[in-house]
Amino acid sequence: MEMAALDGILVVALEQAVAAPFCTSRLADAGARVIKIERPGGDFARAYDHVVNGDSAYFVWLNRGKESIVLDIKDSGDKALLHRLIERADIVVQNLAPEAAARAGFDCAELRRLQPRLITCEISGYGDDGPYRDMKAYDLLVQAEAGLCMVTGTPEAPGRVGVSVCDIAAGMNAYGGILQALYGRERNGRGAGVKVSLFDGMADWMNVSYLYQSYGGAPPPRTGLNHPLVAPYGSFTTADEEQVLISIQNEREWVKLCIEVLERPDLATDGRFDTPPKRVENRGALDRIVAESFARWPRAALMERLRRAQIACGALNSVADLAAHPQLRTIDYDGPSAPVTVIAPPVMVAGDVPAYRPVPRLGEHSEAIRAEFAPVPA
Repeated sequence: MEMAALDGILVVALEQAVAAPFCTSRLADAGARVIKIERPGGDFARAYDHVVNGDSAYFVWLNRGKESIVLDIKDSGDKALLHRLIERADIVVQNLAPEAAARAGFDCAELRRLQPRLITCEISGYGDDGPYRDMKAYDLLVQAEAGLCMVTGTPEAPGRVGVSVCDIAAGMNAYGGILQALYGRERNGRGAGVKVSLFDGMADWMNVSYLYQSYGGAPPPRTGLNHPLVAPYGSFTTADEEQVLISIQNEREWVKLCIEVLERPDLATDGRFDTPPKRVENRGALDRIVAESFARWPRAALMERLRRAQIACGALNSVADLAAHPQLRTIDYDGPSAPVTVIAPPVMVAGDVPAYRPVPRLGEHSEAIRAEFAPVPA
């Protein structure tokens, strides 16, 4: 059997919640051995909900393929065991409260000094410096602080993105940073200290809005399901009261929409709509024309018409629709209480058939890991 990309890599994860577990779940998927250090009582994400066979949705999604050991790092014996684990590790990932790992005797810079090939990854809310370094940083709070809520929602009110984008972005950034550090170690033999914050990750995603503010004097407006900078781009109601979204990105598509879908070739050269900026400026009038036209057909017929014209389109699906989507890929593995089906990770490697390992029960591997990493007799 062909080795997975990260076979032989040992990851020690002092982690909780979402960001770090997202990162280490991807390392585990790639073949790394991930030992998850859980406090007595466990990662609090285990108790977020009980919707998946009695287990937490977040936990079963983000903790497959790991081993769980319960340690109290304030206990001298458990602290010594954790040091022995780290001595054999390639990677240490932690997203504890600011300075918590260092206070417990696991300062990442010191660990790397003792083990020059070690890669450490620290995930925080706002980074090591600045007035916000000690602030608690839950996902919604960072969405708000980074300005994301003010460009999300409707003209009447800002909104929260409905998934934990700050945590997930931080986990993705941490994963990328660790892979970069692993490749660097292959070339120069040295480990690295990777640092990622939720705020930095979301601020980076806000660059277009930032540039509009900095160079244009104002950010793009909130427009709900419309696009603030492109028209027509948004959701329209069909004859059967469903919603269809379209996106017109260039003049070729605009002309095809006018002729082949709206059946209004005159609109292509209408002085109100004949350039992208004019279409945005006159969005209200344009949207009314599109809405009246689209209301002639039920969703299935309209979608077929749009596809024939090669107009980018999509349905406004519910989560139930996603669950039944013909394009959706899923994977199966064992959860703590029962088998679970989740949406598949997005990255596919040609010829690779990954095997997904179970989600651990709390402390499931404590006894075996304690025996494996027991002190060597003098």
